[in-house]
Amino acid sequence: MGLNVCEMENETRPGILIADIQFLIMEGLKAFLDERYRITGCVSSKYELQKALLADVPEILIIDYSSLDFDSFDELRALRESHPKMGIIILTSSLTRNELIEYNNSGIKNILHKNTDAEEMQACLNAIQLGRKYYSDYTLDMMLDFNEKKGTADETIQHLTASEIEIVRLIAAGLTTKEIAIKKFISFHTVMTHRKNILRKLGVSNSSELIMYAIKTGIIDTIDYQI
Repeated sequence: MGLNVCEMENETRPGILIADIQFLIMEGLKAFLDERYRITGCVSSKYELQKALLADVPEILIIDYSSLDFDSFDELRALRESHPKMGIIILTSSLTRNELIEYNNSGIKNILHKNTDAEEMQACLNAIQLGRKYYSDYTLDMMLDFNEKKGTADETIQHLTASEIEIVRLIAAGLTTKEIAIKKFISFHTVMTHRKNILRKLGVSNSSELIMYAIKTGIIDTIDYQI
């Protein structure tokens, strides 16, 4: 038997896969997108994302890359190369100069801040379907701020991976190694390895020095630091 009208309409709608560790973000996106797009799935880890892409490659992937358990931006580039026809929208709650550079180097031209409104979200979706780049107003403001700041682009920051930058922020937020492991869905040992690598790369010896370094170089803002 052939497809009925509803099934045909569903099949013609662009597919979207959502990758984020925050339940409310995923549910909010599903509610916003459901009428106009086909939600192929919602995942909260690298493993789940890889599994979902093996089953069904969507037209668009909306992902908070820094929150998932990726080890480096090389994996983002590999993801893009493996699925060249899939548009990727980066959804983020923060953005460093290094992250912006890495996203651009990975061919990512669509970045939205998590405080974006419905109009910006739809504009970004329209742009990516037309093969155009789109940065939300908040992202553009951050980009301008990067250009205005001086002395914050320390070369050592560029050696940190997306996961390492996220862990620095979680440390600054006051989370313990165990809490970070739970939040990022990775093992305690993996977090410890990340911490050791971060300290080595930045040339600091403890968490206090790390936090001060992160504030000084712009990885985190002073308002983000929890005493």
